Amino acid sequence: MNGMPKIPGPVNEPVLSYAPGAPERVELKRTLKELSSRQLEIPLVIGGNDVHTGRTIDVVMPHCHRHVLAKAHQAGPTEVQAAIAAAQAAWREWSASGFERRAAVFLKAADLLATRYRPIVNGATMLGQSKTAHQAEIDAACELIDFFRFNVHFAERIYAEQPLSVSGVWNSLDYRPLEGFVYAITPFNFTSIGGNLPTAPAIMGNTVVWKPAATAVLSNYFIMRLLAEAGLPPGVINFVPGPSVQVSERLLADRAFAGIHFTGSTEVFQALWKQSAANLTSYAAYPRLVGETGGKDFILAHPSADPDVLATGMVRGAFEYQGQKCSAASRAYVPDALWPEVRDRMLEMLAEVKVGDPADFRNFMGAVIDRKAFDKIKGYIDAAKQAPGVKVLFGGGADDTDGYFIEPTVLEAQDPAYRTMCDEIFGPVLSVHVYPAARWAETLRLVDETSPYALTGAIFAQDRRAVEEAKDALRYAAGNFYVNDKPTGAVVGQQPFGGARASGTNDKAGSLLNLIRWVSPRAVKENFVPPRSFSYPFMAEA
Repeated sequence: MNGMPKIPGPVNEPVLSYAPGAPERVELKRTLKELSSRQLEIPLVIGGNDVHTGRTIDVVMPHCHRHVLAKAHQAGPTEVQAAIAAAQAAWREWSASGFERRAAVFLKAADLLATRYRPIVNGATMLGQSKTAHQAEIDAACELIDFFRFNVHFAERIYAEQPLSVSGVWNSLDYRPLEGFVYAITPFNFTSIGGNLPTAPAIMGNTVVWKPAATAVLSNYFIMRLLAEAGLPPGVINFVPGPSVQVSERLLADRAFAGIHFTGSTEVFQALWKQSAANLTSYAAYPRLVGETGGKDFILAHPSADPDVLATGMVRGAFEYQGQKCSAASRAYVPDALWPEVRDRMLEMLAEVKVGDPADFRNFMGAVIDRKAFDKIKGYIDAAKQAPGVKVLFGGGADDTDGYFIEPTVLEAQDPAYRTMCDEIFGPVLSVHVYPAARWAETLRLVDETSPYALTGAIFAQDRRAVEEAKDALRYAAGNFYVNDKPTGAVVGQQPFGGARASGTNDKAGSLLNLIRWVSPRAVKENFVPPRSFSYPFMAEA
């Protein structure tokens, strides 16, 4: 075939409303009923083959933990080794395949997800991860569709970046895939991250071993099936759920380990970094380590902030998806002059918030993901109830009788160093410190220095000078910084996502900055008219 195919220009996938009477609402309700009425068996997928190990875990609904949605087979050392071998075998052809062939797979995947797979992946996310219809739509459908389309576009832009050529010489860059396999470790809280972390390296010609979170394995398995239907060759991505430590130890011990694409806790990423460093001399090349980790994300209000806008930003930013977003607002700083009005407006909103089964579309929140998360979050709340200088302004209740439900909880802490102002809780808990309005400059320093993280943050102010002061003072406090908006909801192609400090390597998912990490460029110089003598003009006698 002659020609240079042009990738279709990406646009962000429209968010469907699921309003009463909308056709997508009817279809999603039907799919929810179907998915919850049968128990699925989820195999490993290695080299394109389903693998049943017989060692299974239950996949349950967080909001109805007696309801088993699926049995998920677990990998052991033999299966992990088989996944490495499958990735290495697929690498030979995939790494050498033309970009248009790779692009076609993921563009088709985007269209499949935008249509037939949309209710399936959304429904699996709602049931298995306790997301509302809206939260599932913006995550499992729209963001993942955007990742597929925009990442192909970003890859095209990277390949188009070529060096200068002068007369008689043709210079080029060959963007080679990494030499080995990429290990993708994905979290429970975003189905889109589950889909993006293995596919971003694959778009660039790499092969991948993918370990999904146990609590997101249902939706992630449907993504694996979607990719196969889109034409992804066997072995390019190998789906290997299993015990985290056991899987990681084996993969990081292999000579062909070429990189990690990770989203999860800071502690786990640091442990993986140390483990790979300990094995460094045994690798074929220095591995690429790309990780997005924890956050203690802030909202800072200036006295000029609009109270209604601020209260809305606090409620949505802290409590959508039960605060289980790495970007969720978990600490807020509000000036004393503004606090009474903001507090009252926020409490009015929270009084209307319903918590329950996401299949009931009237609910704003579902359950937290599992027993471990429930116990941790409840422990923070119980301690706060007994702590001097801390008031529970709203919520504080927790009930695990049927599901892992925790009420949206607002704490007012006199001490800005109280533990809920500093620790990552990863649940529906917002801690508020009320500061004297005259101490704006000191509060800027407090926000910057309180947390080791630097993922997201938001400033609410109508005073333009205050906005600029906050931008400057908090330049390194957040990799994604919002002005008069909640600190969540980054959109692919609009707000590249990632943070620094203890929040990760800041390689910005949703931009070409992430894709560039999955290639190892080779500079090629071709001399059309090479010299025929070793001597130079300066060597001639005068």
